[in-house]
Amino acid sequence: MAPMGMEPATSPGSLRGFCLSAERSGASVYLRPLGILGHEAAGRAVEAGTALPLAGGPLAFGTVEVIARADGAGTGGIERAIGPIGELAGLAPAADLLDALSRPRAPFAGLVFDRPAVMGIVNVTPDSFSDGGDFLDHDRAVAQGTALLEAGADILDVGGESTRPGADPVPVEEEVRRVVPVIRHFAERGAIVSIDTRHASVMAAALEAGAAIINDVTALTGDPGSLDVAAGAGAPVVLMHMRGEPRTMQQAPEYADAPTDVYAYLAERVAACLEAGMSAGNLCVDPGIGFGKTVEHNLQILRHTALFHGLGVPLLIGLSRKRFIASLSRGEAPKERLAGSLAGALAGFDQGAQILRVHDVAETCQARALWAGLHLRRI
Repeated sequence: MAPMGMEPATSPGSLRGFCLSAERSGASVYLRPLGILGHEAAGRAVEAGTALPLAGGPLAFGTVEVIARADGAGTGGIERAIGPIGELAGLAPAADLLDALSRPRAPFAGLVFDRPAVMGIVNVTPDSFSDGGDFLDHDRAVAQGTALLEAGADILDVGGESTRPGADPVPVEEEVRRVVPVIRHFAERGAIVSIDTRHASVMAAALEAGAAIINDVTALTGDPGSLDVAAGAGAPVVLMHMRGEPRTMQQAPEYADAPTDVYAYLAERVAACLEAGMSAGNLCVDPGIGFGKTVEHNLQILRHTALFHGLGVPLLIGLSRKRFIASLSRGEAPKERLAGSLAGALAGFDQGAQILRVHDVAETCQARALWAGLHLRRI
């Protein structure tokens, strides 16, 4: 029996009744696209009016799961129903969510999402979980970034502070010293470079050096000046969810419902950025796989990847070489997690993620090429 008095969705039109009941009860409503189509089937379904484009891209969806959540009620206050999108026509707030899920995304830092983009990682750090110390030297960092671009990276993500679980903070002066020369090198050569930082002064220095994107694991909350720097510069920003901070984030993280908890947080951060004068076209969200989440939390969020398109902005997924992959397998070391990373990347592609942040660019681009041949009408 539904504790919020919602009608079970078991007959034609019942999804609409479920949504109306949720609205009357004051529940928050989320839509998760299901039955995602690719290739010719997507085009035919959209033309027939039985499906909508997913985030305005080449994939399409004709079915949704409606998630109704009584705020503050915990997992017992969450109800779900599945049905065709046609049952939700003209029904607020579902119609607004369908519009957000389906409308085209504006180019982000010049990227047009007719296919998923690959963001290659350049960690100019001594202690990152996977490649700490490998590219701390400037020349090696430049060589790595060059290799990633040649392998097909659309973006280079340069970071000077590890945010692995348990990592200690780095003085901002040291972080700037590490990243600025690398950013300037690639920006001067026309590459799209993002700065992976949670510090306003590092953001400002990186933007001055030519960085095109701010990628912040704290969604512009980790430094009081971050929102002003990003808004003042008019810079594209990736807003990531993290529970806690790197030193403590993996100490027994808890959620009432991980996917909708993370969604609600990111919705608040998008709203804060819009209120600060930033444009929606300069925002991207990242649910933060591995940042204050257990293995099961990560899996729940990844199963609900398409849910986050309801925020109306591009979606980035970063799961490359993360520890949860090894936890599900045989405890492999970070550099031995390629197969799991590719499996996760393909799952993200299947749910319309616009950007994948990865260490292994050549392999991911090859996997993307095959996936695109199977699922996209043409790239």
